[in-house]
Amino acid sequence: MPDSRRAAVVDFHIHCYDRPLRAPESFVAFMDRELAKTYGSFAQFLERYGSAESYLRVLDDAGADYGVILAELAPITSAIASNETVEALCAGQPRLIPFASLNPYLTENPARQLERLVRDHGFHGLKLYPTYSYFYPNDPKLYPVYAKAQELGIPVKWHTGTSVFPASRLKYGDPVYIDDVAVDFPDLVAIITHSGRPIWYETAYTLARLRPNVYMEIAGLPPRRLLTYFPDLERVSDKVLFGSDWPSVPTLKGNIEAIRALPLSDRAKEQVLGGNAARILGLGDPRRVSYAGPKPTDV
Repeated sequence: MPDSRRAAVVDFHIHCYDRPLRAPESFVAFMDRELAKTYGSFAQFLERYGSAESYLRVLDDAGADYGVILAELAPITSAIASNETVEALCAGQPRLIPFASLNPYLTENPARQLERLVRDHGFHGLKLYPTYSYFYPNDPKLYPVYAKAQELGIPVKWHTGTSVFPASRLKYGDPVYIDDVAVDFPDLVAIITHSGRPIWYETAYTLARLRPNVYMEIAGLPPRRLLTYFPDLERVSDKVLFGSDWPSVPTLKGNIEAIRALPLSDRAKEQVLGGNAARILGLGDPRRVSYAGPKPTDV
């Protein structure tokens, strides 16, 4: 359980996968290589990590208090983590925070779907994958989704920068397109996942510095090199979110320790590791209720 004697640690970027696995062969081959040293194979990882308890052990082993669990609907590029899978994993677990995903090409009315996912199924945010599903973040067809997210008071995060998956298209990963969304929806928390790695670090930093509602998430970036990528990180430390990208980056504990070792102020490190996430997600707010399962009418 979270330790009230210290600031909360929140991993804002944790993946899960549907079972049976639905993914292109190229994705499975990559994950086999990526996870070979730690788990043996992707199949062995999936066998070991399929329950809420297994994810909670990952958090406990790293000294993390909360984890944001991400849905992913990108069948042409990577594996599927359906909203239903994420919901089931997080049900009744206040330390596991479900983020939905929508694919604008697969959903007839994504704004209405988002409202249902949040109001009826307890999702606390939205993750979009422009480079995986081929759309720009400022595409007008997504504006009803952003309007609904702003109305619901949930954050939206976008995959930005590069991807190792062969079918991804990098042109959609430039975070500059998030600027339009931030300006047009000033009350929407807009999160630049991966901080534009590695092509658009300066763009991500500039947006976080200039736009009050824009945050940088550092998932997948080697923590020891953060000050190389962002020499003035202290200046925007109240706009930076820690994320591990687990299991692609299996060293969750090591990442947390590396951030604590950076030459930043104690306050900056606390904000990055969880203070900013706790504020965005309302952690510690008694009005935040853990979702326990589907309503009878949804079954």
